[in-house]
Amino acid sequence: MSEKTIKNWKALAEYDFETAAVMLETGRYLYVAFMCQQCIEKILKGIYVAEFHKTPPYTHSLVRLIDELSGHIVVSDSQRRICEELSYYYIESRYAEQIQELTRIATPEKAGEIYSLTKGFFECLRNKI
Repeated sequence: MSEKTIKNWKALAEYDFETAAVMLETGRYLYVAFMCQQCIEKILKGIYVAEFHKTPPYTHSLVRLIDELSGHIVVSDSQRRICEELSYYYIESRYAEQIQELTRIATPEKAGEIYSLTKGFFECLRNKI
């Protein structure tokens, strides 16, 4: 796989993280969590391509991607928990019947916390490419 592919994953991840910031500013709190999940998923896939020189797995599971990268990146227990939480927002936000419940859970405080935790993790991962 080419350097161009790796740069594309990184650019997409950065775009999604910037989108999460805009969603936070505009009060679209559920989508803060969703875009944070997308950001981490894409940076992990970029790292996967850089490490293995092949197409990453077709998955949205951040934990699976981390497991696939075991030995190539170090992830703390708290970062793994962030991934578990972000995966919840990705999966559940895809089903209309869950939107109302998630909107109740995705408070301004919770969205700010998710954004802040994602920011630190994303910056750490971004340096690995």
